Amino acid sequence: MSTQTEPKLVTQIDFARAGQITPQMKEVAEREHRDPEYIRERVADGRIAIPANIVHIKKGMRAFGVGEGLSTKVNVNLGISGDKADAAEEWKKVKIAEDFGADAIMDLSNSGKTRQFRQQLIDETPLMVGTVPMYDAIGYMEKPLVKLTKDDLFEVVRAHAEDGVDFMTIHCGINKSVTKTFKETGRLMNIVSRGGSLLFGWMEVTGNENPFYEYFDELLEICHEYDVTISLGDSCRPGCLYDSNDATETAEMIELGKLCKRAWAAGVQVMVEGPGHMALDEIAANMKLQKRLCHNAPFYVLGPLVTDIGVGYDHITAAIGGAISASSGADFLCYVTPAEHLCLPNAQDVLDGLMATKIAAHAADIAKKVPHARDMDDKMGQARRKLDWDAMWKCALVPVTGKKRYEESPAATEGTCTMCGKMCAVRTVNKVFEGTTIDLGMED
Repeated sequence: MSTQTEPKLVTQIDFARAGQITPQMKEVAEREHRDPEYIRERVADGRIAIPANIVHIKKGMRAFGVGEGLSTKVNVNLGISGDKADAAEEWKKVKIAEDFGADAIMDLSNSGKTRQFRQQLIDETPLMVGTVPMYDAIGYMEKPLVKLTKDDLFEVVRAHAEDGVDFMTIHCGINKSVTKTFKETGRLMNIVSRGGSLLFGWMEVTGNENPFYEYFDELLEICHEYDVTISLGDSCRPGCLYDSNDATETAEMIELGKLCKRAWAAGVQVMVEGPGHMALDEIAANMKLQKRLCHNAPFYVLGPLVTDIGVGYDHITAAIGGAISASSGADFLCYVTPAEHLCLPNAQDVLDGLMATKIAAHAADIAKKVPHARDMDDKMGQARRKLDWDAMWKCALVPVTGKKRYEESPAATEGTCTMCGKMCAVRTVNKVFEGTTIDLGMED
């Protein structure tokens, strides 16, 4: 009789490989109009991730699936900045994220003691919560960057895992090989990833390898213990059109693909992060390349921004790129606000960025035939044909916004708006089919 004990099933990928459908898989299947077995199969081989820390599950989080065949998810970034540490404003942003349909919140707080805010966020929000431990390390350990040790960095990762963080952006792919390529080939904007730049600086000053790369197996042990999904950070994402799809970005992507396999082998869920800034005609190819090199792992992208000069309107430049990237294979969009490149976004910026990104995600879902993605659009068409304004508000992404604008500018002709009034095309054709008189005279 064998005395060998069966390995403990902890993560979603553990259960999926053991043939077990978890409550989280069932919840994702119901929301996505998919069979639970469809979800289980893709979690098992890494094509779908369900970022759900076991600590956060106990606090009542909702389960969200990210990956193949699922609706495109949207993330909102927020957090306390050293230059603008206003926790009350950040809680306004949390409420906007929850009320207006975000799927995830990333707490990117980078100043002082951030743990209380993070813990309260995990306690209170049912959305996925992500962090970047590298941002927190200097304040958490109360040390300057170059004095941080590998053990310091891993202590911060463990603290985030213990708090219940569902996914962590960890810049594991920027190793000495990638930095050699970067220095040999050069770039217009160098490294624009905040976490990536901190690690690059640390590596250059200390002469050591990236500890998240060198001790990746130890990192995986922490993630497996709590079922933290690793979001493999793109340290070398392009920060301008000139640098997109260059040798440095591609070199890191190759490394990230290798790390995906190692994470899956350890029973850890993975997402891979992508650009950045990228011209329209390059996006689809970049999505396909990432899926190929990273073995169809879920892809999480920032935009990409399709022009570098949309300052003040970068929620639009990113939404254009987001729609193309998601329709070409990206699974998760990080929102960009009008404040991008300028300042810490305020609550209105967060709302504008979130809605632009949700529109991009929804447009992509229609294009890639996500089940039932177009249902509400067809209902909107029916409501507009009938000039049924109350039904239109129910179909709108944000009913209150459209209703407010409509009511602020009342039309003289009932059922129409002030754009066309009596000359409303819908009204005219409806009257023709009703057999009633069409009165388009100048007088009532």
